[in-house]
Amino acid sequence: MIYFLALLPATALTIGGYVVLVLSARAEGALRTFGKYLGFWAFTLAGLIILGAIFAAAHGPRHCPFLGMHGMHEHMYCPESSTAPTSPPSPPRGG
Repeated sequence: MIYFLALLPATALTIGGYVVLVLSARAEGALRTFGKYLGFWAFTLAGLIILGAIFAAAHGPRHCPFLGMHGMHEHMYCPESSTAPTSPPSPPRGG
């Protein structure tokens, strides 16, 4: 879900970067150089947003969203943090 939500700002930055590049092509001097850098910066930020969304989706939720209310979620996502007592191993049967 987070990947789809990240597409909105990434799309806006891509369109904005393209508009800036087109407008900077019509400009002269320092404004043209600034427009090129600004357009490429917008494309770079759009790419970083997409990479961040992929990274966040790959790692998923590691903690319960409600602070202090772990309940079943703690055992589901992190079984080694289980606080349930374990029974000692049974002694071997002599035979």
